[in-house]
Amino acid sequence: MPHDHDHPHSHLPSDPALRVKALETLLTDKGLVDPAALDAIIDLYQNKIGPQNGAKVVAKMWSDADFHKRMIDDPMPTLQEMGLYGRQGEHMVFVENTDDVHNMVVCTLCSCYPWPLLGIPPGWYKSDAYRARAVREPRVVLAEFGVTLPEGKKVRVWDSTAEVRYLVVPQRPSGTDGMSEEELAALVTRDSMIGTGLAQEPGA
Repeated sequence: MPHDHDHPHSHLPSDPALRVKALETLLTDKGLVDPAALDAIIDLYQNKIGPQNGAKVVAKMWSDADFHKRMIDDPMPTLQEMGLYGRQGEHMVFVENTDDVHNMVVCTLCSCYPWPLLGIPPGWYKSDAYRARAVREPRVVLAEFGVTLPEGKKVRVWDSTAEVRYLVVPQRPSGTDGMSEEELAALVTRDSMIGTGLAQEPGA
């Protein structure tokens, strides 16, 4: 869907929880939404789809050089084979953190986000403050998330759109040689795949 500055939800309360409740009530009263169906969708994305899908992909990229190359070159055929393709995840690009570059994702005009891999976007990702400041002062924003980078390390900010969505591949933590993909996936956080966090250290 194209970006649209004049969203109807701009007239709703500013607090995200209140906005969600107001929308749900309005749509339910009009008979447009079945609350049970809505609960099922939320459960699906929070508990079954969620960030664990992205974490499994990252862990396999860390472990399998051929898979890693496919995901960096053109991830969509492989994602389709894995069943990780669908609404909000049609056009994915994987960007990899290195010793020299740290990547970070934002959607400056709306809140485009790879739902099939990361689930429901966090409230802060959709906030005006994050969307504006991530581009203008990314190091400050990262520091607020607890990520302090070496002075010489570049920060590259990727702007997701309706046409393309990005997922950050965090650097593999040291001391993880010999760990299984399942163990590695447990170290990959949602924030590390947005770029506002790092993968967890083993035993942390």
